[in-house]
Amino acid sequence: MAIFPQTKTGALPLTSAVPPLPSLRHVGPNWYATVMGTAIVATAGAALPVRVPGLRTVCVTVWALSAVLLVTVLAARAGHWLLHRDQARAHLRDAAVAPFYGCLPMALLAVGAATMAVGRDLVGHRAAVAVDAVLFTGGTVAALAAAVVIPYLMVVRHRPAPADASPVWLLPLVAPMVSAAVGPLLVPELPAGQWREALLLACYAMFGLSLLATLVVVPLVFARLLHQGPLPLALTPTLFLVLGPLGQSTTAVNQLADVAPGAIGAPYTSAFGAFAVLYGVPVMGFALLWLALSAAMVVRAVRRGMRFTMTWWGFTFPVGTCVTGAAGLARHTGLDAYTWLAVALYALLVTAWAVAGVRTLGGLFSGALLPAPRPLRPATVRTR
Repeated sequence: MAIFPQTKTGALPLTSAVPPLPSLRHVGPNWYATVMGTAIVATAGAALPVRVPGLRTVCVTVWALSAVLLVTVLAARAGHWLLHRDQARAHLRDAAVAPFYGCLPMALLAVGAATMAVGRDLVGHRAAVAVDAVLFTGGTVAALAAAVVIPYLMVVRHRPAPADASPVWLLPLVAPMVSAAVGPLLVPELPAGQWREALLLACYAMFGLSLLATLVVVPLVFARLLHQGPLPLALTPTLFLVLGPLGQSTTAVNQLADVAPGAIGAPYTSAFGAFAVLYGVPVMGFALLWLALSAAMVVRAVRRGMRFTMTWWGFTFPVGTCVTGAAGLARHTGLDAYTWLAVALYALLVTAWAVAGVRTLGGLFSGALLPAPRPLRPATVRTR
């Protein structure tokens, strides 16, 4: 009776005879983070400036897993929109959930990049290029749409207060930066001349728009921490999301510098290479500062009883972008320090991915992750 309310005559309504699948109702866009976090393990492993026996094979396996995850989550999200449109619209109207729509394009782009990096070992170069071209195109269109639509909704519908500032706001804004970082993989596959130069500069433009948007949001997040205190325990892992634009932008400038000689003439070729170092070194320094601060906040949250939630996937993709950024700096500077930094960050990435993956599987098998999430404590409340 509680599930199927009766009509005045006592009969069950016809629309209640076949209820929608409850397991899909609360599958939100944040589930794409599992795809992103898995794909970056493969891409970052291939980018390491050191050779580890057997690592390439493991990365190919992880890439295949990320591809399966992408198909699975896409199907689940399609079912969510088909069967639970009211909930899907509610997600867009929810200021806490809407920014996670930025995860969709990043999932597409991450799997596409992993296909080019290691998946080609299994499917071949031509197939890898075709897959990446499709995922890059779809991911870039979705990234640019998210970068406009989500901030628009925040302005005209959500109207968040300054105390509501969250690192999650970065998700739709950093998506074009992911396009800028993975787009260079396709530049050598295009005809020489206008096509290569156009894609190169388009990636550079997306680097700029994402960077400037990020520079607007990060000060708001830091000001919120200073004035309102630490985030609620369950949201503490989202502090790692700030590493995303930092590591991904460093990756982007280094990737663009790698392909510039075959896409654009002098003097811009040397300028791309110089900018990769002049920009990447200080930004990587700030990334390490933020990593230390975030890690300290996570330790504090764990000591106060922080439990596993899907926000733990925030430990994966952002750290992975710092791995690829450090690897790019190692290529362009030749410093062993960046080589070992990339290795250390990759060890952290694999550990975080393994923990998040095991805990997610446990939550799925127990059913703890599929019911409606419990409301979090208000972000304006200072936690002790």
